[in-house]
Amino acid sequence: MIPESFKQDLLNRVDIVEVVSRYVRLKKGGANFQGLCPFHNEKSPSFTVSPAKQFYHCFGCGAHGNAIGFLMSYGGLGYVDSVKDLAASVGMQVPEAQPRSSEEAQREAERKERETDLAGVMETAMEFYRAELKKAPRAIEYLKGRGLTGEIAARFRIGFAPDDWQGLRNAFPDYEHKSLVEAGLVIANEGKRYDRFRDRIMFPILNARGAVIGFGGRVLGDGEPKYLNSPETPLFEKGREVYGLVQARDAMRATGRVLVVEGYMDVVALAQFGVGYSVATLGTATTPVHVSKLLRLTDELVFSFDGDKAGRKAAWRALEISLPLATDAKPIRFLFLPEEDDPDSYIRKHGKDAFELLVREAPTLTDFLLAELRAGFDLNNAEGRAGFLAASKAHLEKIAAPALRMQLVREFATLGRVSAEDVERLAGTAAGSASAPAFRRPAPPRAAAPIASSQERNLLRCVLVKPALAAELEVELLDPELPETGALQAIAEFQIGDSISGALLVERFQGTEFEQTVFQAQASSLSMELADSAASEEFRQIQLALRIKRMHTEIDVLNREAAANPALRPELGRRLKELSELKHQRS
Repeated sequence: MIPESFKQDLLNRVDIVEVVSRYVRLKKGGANFQGLCPFHNEKSPSFTVSPAKQFYHCFGCGAHGNAIGFLMSYGGLGYVDSVKDLAASVGMQVPEAQPRSSEEAQREAERKERETDLAGVMETAMEFYRAELKKAPRAIEYLKGRGLTGEIAARFRIGFAPDDWQGLRNAFPDYEHKSLVEAGLVIANEGKRYDRFRDRIMFPILNARGAVIGFGGRVLGDGEPKYLNSPETPLFEKGREVYGLVQARDAMRATGRVLVVEGYMDVVALAQFGVGYSVATLGTATTPVHVSKLLRLTDELVFSFDGDKAGRKAAWRALEISLPLATDAKPIRFLFLPEEDDPDSYIRKHGKDAFELLVREAPTLTDFLLAELRAGFDLNNAEGRAGFLAASKAHLEKIAAPALRMQLVREFATLGRVSAEDVERLAGTAAGSASAPAFRRPAPPRAAAPIASSQERNLLRCVLVKPALAAELEVELLDPELPETGALQAIAEFQIGDSISGALLVERFQGTEFEQTVFQAQASSLSMELADSAASEEFRQIQLALRIKRMHTEIDVLNREAAANPALRPELGRRLKELSELKHQRS
């Protein structure tokens, strides 16, 4: 758990304009900055970043958030990694849980030092391999023969490991240093050391921040293994990373799609032909982390597999991994190429347009699931249909997306010649069933419909511009039925300090019932370019207007009662005087 005080300090130090500018070209426009939205295609800028409010909002698609949210949405980082990335950029250290002992503290310090050392080692190795490529005519000819240009090789930072048992001595004079072994660059065996990668085309593997964490080496010629990957290290975990993500990110945003292929060369070759939205798993099967990460970054996930038996087996594993993570809004597809082709060879034979047509028409997750299940049973007899329905149960139990699951229930029912209710009962998920899964609530659409203006909404907008105003809220004046009132009450209960920012309030309400209400009010303040001083004055005037409104109501009631009870007339006179004073303050 990262302390709120640290997040507050971090968001106060970070400049969201600088963070976003790493990825989006921004231009000054009034008090804010504008640019083309990185989350959807557009020709006219609707993406606004406020340096005063430390908040971004797209008036086109509705994407919004603070600096942490931007790194998560655009960079594909997890929450903690996003916080760490921002903290490092401003020289802050994310507080860690207090070690239970001095020994643990020492081990933690050693771990951090080791990771820093390894990061430097990997960067040095990459530059060495890139330099070696320029001196290796055979490797250059190989890449040219695969249709790659120098530009694409530079984009992916491709290099070459020379055919030398200790070639890295030229990059690391201290070849005996333990970090070379820990980084997976050197193998130590029975007192001897030698380079892991020799006579191979080298593909650097980058994390989401663009740092080198591993390598994939492709042999020249027909040697084995064809591809050799870095081992697991403190920097590199195969099941969490994909190759080519940094290079593919812009194309993924532009197309709304990511294509997962099996090899490094497939990624590079596709990029050479203009299909820049592909990535590759790293010598391992698809994992839930892969699927979750990629679905956060784009709207459609397409797996590409060979059409042979091994390819379909790998596709089925990917399907089983994807089922619990599938959503109603983001389709997952499975592309099967002819057995004699991989993406590299197919696009070279048939061209970009033909390849992308296959991608667009690839079977959906449900199409693939139904086809595979149907192939295993004879649906012309009762026994076959019973087996089919029994097999469907395990898959239905994995699906959390309500609409997707409902569609599959109907498909299973049709093919099994039973009712949808029968399928529900078989799966143990009928209405009222104790075993029914708790489905995730669908996320609200990015471009949420604007809500009707109200004094409460205007108050919320002012508080988000100047959070210290929350201490002056008179909650009893507000309409308890409005969502803005709930948000204002929650803000008032939140510990507001003098230095708290609107960015932290946005962070505080991320994922809560008030998220959309707060974001809409924040977006409204962006469009109006409301300054602190103006917010304070508007806040004062709104609360004054609400007091006057309440006073009018109270006077109307008192006036009716005084008609029947003359003893109330002095009180009525006092209230009328108070009303006059309030109206005078307003003028």
